[in-house]
Amino acid sequence: MALPASAGIGFKPQHYEDLTTDGPVGWLEIHAENYMFEGGPRRAMLAALSEQFPISAHGVGLSIGGEGPLDPAHLKRLRDLMEWLNPAQFSEHLAWSSHGGAYFNDLLPLPYTQSTLATVCAHVETVQQYLGRQMLLENPSSYLAFAESTLSETDFLTEVARRTGCGLLLDINNVFISAVNLGMSATAYLDAYPLELVGEIHLAGHEEQTTPDGAPLLIDSHGAHVADPVWALYERTIARTGPRPSLIEWDNDVPDFATLEAEAARADRILRQRLAA
Repeated sequence: MALPASAGIGFKPQHYEDLTTDGPVGWLEIHAENYMFEGGPRRAMLAALSEQFPISAHGVGLSIGGEGPLDPAHLKRLRDLMEWLNPAQFSEHLAWSSHGGAYFNDLLPLPYTQSTLATVCAHVETVQQYLGRQMLLENPSSYLAFAESTLSETDFLTEVARRTGCGLLLDINNVFISAVNLGMSATAYLDAYPLELVGEIHLAGHEEQTTPDGAPLLIDSHGAHVADPVWALYERTIARTGPRPSLIEWDNDVPDFATLEAEAARADRILRQRLAA
């Protein structure tokens, strides 16, 4: 099933019995690494859900931005899952999480240089050829900028897409986090972003902290309601792009289904208003 231009949520097994096709949730997203095995109750749930909802698979462990080659065992498990599930879309992060055989449980940043551009493009091409499908690449949340960067993030993503034919996943919460942390304009970032390449949008909550010198610091926690400034950026983006598949991400301190459904309903109202305009 193709991914509809409606609101979706990240699937959590505790919400399995609550899901219904007549509510605001039009599709589901899974973290691919949680299903890279055969059999078991989680796979059974996913098989049943895939008959009712379009599924988007979101990877968190390929280390697309890593210096070394992609892990062939990880790629094999990922391809096995893709062939079994046949999701509507597959996406990964513009980040790295492994080096020298060590895996770090985080999505780490990379400088935007011609060298890293070549590496990321080679890795994206490897993934797309190995899986036999287009992937989407997600913009990261940033807490620092590299002095050696020679490209803006939007130019970097645009060039990766141009060279490889991949699509883009626009995480608007990440845009807002990076803008606050790095002292840049979120609207200027979105104005420079190649919105025509966006195949999916993410919305999530964040945590607000303060640095020792009193500056604001936002953390991409995925553990709270979508903040009002992020909703405003989302409405502005949808006004330009038209309706796009839009996900509510809530991965930590996961609430009851009614709370997730209400967030999805808010996104769905914005999408429907755009359709009616």
